Amino acid sequence: MVTTTAKQATIYRMTIGKSVCPHGRKALHLLKSQGFAVEDHTFRTREETDAFKAAQGVTSTPQIFIDGERIGGNDDLRRYLGKKVRDPRAVTHRPVIAVFAVTALMALAASYGAFGAIVPGIVFQWFIAFSMCVLAILKLRDIESFSSMFLGYDLLARRWLPYAYLYPFGEALAGLLMIAGALRWLSIPIALFIGTIGAVSVIKAVYVDKRDLKCACVGGDSNVPLGFLSLTENVMMVVMALVMLVV
Repeated sequence: MVTTTAKQATIYRMTIGKSVCPHGRKALHLLKSQGFAVEDHTFRTREETDAFKAAQGVTSTPQIFIDGERIGGNDDLRRYLGKKVRDPRAVTHRPVIAVFAVTALMALAASYGAFGAIVPGIVFQWFIAFSMCVLAILKLRDIESFSSMFLGYDLLARRWLPYAYLYPFGEALAGLLMIAGALRWLSIPIALFIGTIGAVSVIKAVYVDKRDLKCACVGGDSNVPLGFLSLTENVMMVVMALVMLVV
């Protein structure tokens, strides 16, 4: 960890009109939060920015200097200070965990708002239904990318390609019907069908074939590894469908 006591920093960043460079703003905040005395230089025109980059032999702003030494941009500053720098190619479960955490809280809040109390059965049903809807939204925002990744492991989609496009619509429909408590004769079979196919596909790809794949559960541009959390999405749908059959 670099000691920042009494250190001076200078930052050159771009602020043109109402456009503020987010990386420059983050770097400025980080410097101040670490106790640096910051000399903040902002470029108000594209010409000023280009002239600075040409003079310094750099291709981007912001540029940070500490005690006269050029550190670089925001990521370089984070490395200099011993902070973690996000790797956009690194695999992560964070998107799925975020969805499940927020939808669980939504289910708790909805139960309290509707009944003035936490009703476990309703919370469980709404948690799964909310999760299905949110996951469907993430898939539908770029259905082409989703379908391409989905085809890598889903057994039915690999045999009948249109299923890769129908899946998120079926997931959203089943989730909405579960929230409304309507047309159970339709929502239950849909959830049971897509959940079962999905679970079997994940088990085969990950635990039988031992393939290292990314999951399309939160969309086709994610770095979520296909595995336990991916299986959880499908198992939840199956469990919810079975519970609704007997309740």
